[in-house]
Amino acid sequence: MRKIFASLDIGSYSIKLIVGEIQKNKLNVLSCVDVLSGGIKKGFIVNSESAELALKEAFSKTEEMIGIPIKEVLVSVPCYNLDCFISSGSTTITSEDKIIKHSDVTHAMQGSVYNKINDNQELVSILPTKYIINDEETVANPIGMVANKLTVNDVAVVIPKKNAEAILKSLEKLKIKVVDIIVSPLADYYEFRNEDTNHEVGAVVNLGSSSTTVSIFNKGILTSCEVIDIGSSTIDSDIAYIFKVSKKDATYLKEKLVVADLHIAQPSESVMLEDVNGESIKVSQYDVSAVALSRLNEIFNLIKKQINLLTKKEISYIIVSGGISELGSFSNFLESVFGTKGIVGNTSEIGARHNKYSVALGMIKYYNSRLKMRNAEYSIFSLDEQEEFGGAHKRVNISDNSLLGKIYGYFFDN
Repeated sequence: MRKIFASLDIGSYSIKLIVGEIQKNKLNVLSCVDVLSGGIKKGFIVNSESAELALKEAFSKTEEMIGIPIKEVLVSVPCYNLDCFISSGSTTITSEDKIIKHSDVTHAMQGSVYNKINDNQELVSILPTKYIINDEETVANPIGMVANKLTVNDVAVVIPKKNAEAILKSLEKLKIKVVDIIVSPLADYYEFRNEDTNHEVGAVVNLGSSSTTVSIFNKGILTSCEVIDIGSSTIDSDIAYIFKVSKKDATYLKEKLVVADLHIAQPSESVMLEDVNGESIKVSQYDVSAVALSRLNEIFNLIKKQINLLTKKEISYIIVSGGISELGSFSNFLESVFGTKGIVGNTSEIGARHNKYSVALGMIKYYNSRLKMRNAEYSIFSLDEQEEFGGAHKRVNISDNSLLGKIYGYFFDN
């Protein structure tokens, strides 16, 4: 079975819908759609009618691209008031051969949160930290080992149910099944993790349009998270106010002209625009970059304070993502704030090479890792749909007499 997933990242500025396939542990993007949001504030749906129109547009554009409607998705939900707690669960190995299977690990993890989650909370993830065999031996991977008892120490991640309720209700109206809900810190981490991050303590920062999420990971385990109510849209507002231009023109100036290092900003490079009074104005790269950097410095001072509040441990890395991290020379800015610990978490997948897609891409990688833990298979498409998607019945007949046919034969028949 082909492993095809769809992930939906609902942001305040835009909605991202990605369809991707995992092949040989690599994510290949099959379609990538980005539409302007409506009725969404700080990740929450505040106007269901407007939000559902934007969601419909995202799904319609995706269907146009791949030829098959998307009926199942992974979806991101706000992580306001996210909580992580340490827990432990055990299970008795009941099979005759006493060999630990994936289902035994799942049972132990489920036992670790039984009766520990409040009625107003939603379980997002259970992240194993340690496996113990027969109350004696700690092992890295218990699968296939012989034992009478398995204990799993883990960290459970929960959010208030209200964070997801409106999103789930809107998708249900659109007849879209939600396979799993995922929070952005886990998605970002799985998009950017490497061998070093799996053994260190670090921070992951996603600077969104209206809010900034700061998370701490200890050896790949999410331990704490906080949302700061300020995002990159404040830069647009500052530019619009200072230069007296529309919000649309301010966003254009930010994306096309701003660089995150004043040392390389050029006073001679400029853009001519009309201000809100209809008068022509010239905006230089240096001037608009100075405005943006003033706000960026304020935001990152808050981020530094938040990291210090979330952990007292030595931080080895600080990965920063979100659309704003695509600004020119952003790595220089990060180095000025965090030194060598600051890292721009660039996405590398062809078809989605922009940091605004980091959450949507990471959701697929995260969910695939959960499937591996359960030894389970999944695809959003049935076998029949996969055949249709693969184009098995839509192949173009190439005549041997055509120029394309002759070229095709030259390369593949010799």
